[in-house]
Amino acid sequence: MASTTRRPSSAADRRAALEKRILSVIGECLRGGVTYTELSVEQIANAAGISRSTFYLYFRDKVDVLLRLSGSLKQESFAIAASWRPTGPGGGVDGLARTYELILRHYREHAALLAAITEVAAYDPLVRETWTVDQDRFIDNLVTILKEEQRFGRTPADIDPQLAAKVIVQGGSQVIAQQVSSSDGADDATVARELARGYWYGVYRRPEVDPTEG
Repeated sequence: MASTTRRPSSAADRRAALEKRILSVIGECLRGGVTYTELSVEQIANAAGISRSTFYLYFRDKVDVLLRLSGSLKQESFAIAASWRPTGPGGGVDGLARTYELILRHYREHAALLAAITEVAAYDPLVRETWTVDQDRFIDNLVTILKEEQRFGRTPADIDPQLAAKVIVQGGSQVIAQQVSSSDGADDATVARELARGYWYGVYRRPEVDPTEG
């Protein structure tokens, strides 16, 4: 019987595994009630079972770690948001409400990280700028959708897609952040529905009875 040779893990694989462990322990520390400002590199390294020198092989500093975490958080929420389209399966106001509910659930699962980003963004311009730039992807996605809706005559031509997309993304982000930080989640579905209805009948200008929902 021929034996198989197992390929040893590459340096990239080992790096990815260690980075994942470091990011995971930071999440645990944050959920334990430690603020990100209070969390030290030594605490992160000890919790991950590595030395400080090893930590610095993978991250420049604590801010670099937070940037990686925030990037992952936004990437996952963008995937949820980008999956919704106004028409077709899962479209319409009900589909939009469901999308907001999923985004709320996603951020609630990472509430400690969201709080850390908000905390550090208040005094670190790099974190603040990166978080803002990440929002631009959401805005660009909605600009494309709104222009398409205008092209097919489902949304009025006098709406400015860029401005409308900013209203949706920036306004929705503030509502979601406030909801996650101040509520236990019992009314998430209600908040998601109100967000969806406000934008669907407001920005998208859909009538109360929409033939695409039938």
